[in-house]
Amino acid sequence: MIINRSNIVAALRRARGLIGLFLGAIFLAACAVHPKPSLYEQLGGREGVALIVDHLIERIGADDKIFHFYAETKISRFREHLQGQLCAVSDGPCHYAGDSMEQVHAGMMIQEADFNHLVELLIGAMEDAGTPVPAQNRLLARLAPMRGQILHR
Repeated sequence: MIINRSNIVAALRRARGLIGLFLGAIFLAACAVHPKPSLYEQLGGREGVALIVDHLIERIGADDKIFHFYAETKISRFREHLQGQLCAVSDGPCHYAGDSMEQVHAGMMIQEADFNHLVELLIGAMEDAGTPVPAQNRLLARLAPMRGQILHR
């Protein structure tokens, strides 16, 4: 092979292509080793979910608009079931074993304004817990389909 400029340029292009493939393979391997954390992990795992629930309970207890819905609620049971539900809905290692949303909210006469207010309290609880906004939005999106099961019809 004669060494000239065009041969050197061609060799460099092949080497650049191989380097690109090599770097791409390293990048893909790094992604496989570090997958995107689950929503449960983004919420802070067991501790993060418990913190969100505790902050929500505090906010409910201090809120005249919504407290009457929870006045007869056994807080320890509510805490346990809500933690389990948030864990399960966020792809955590839990299985929600509580009653259906229809059963839990039957006869409570919850209106849209009540539901929206509770969502505001949940957002505040997540902010208090230091939950990142993208994780907050993902959790709310997963909880939103339950709206129709909760509202009074």
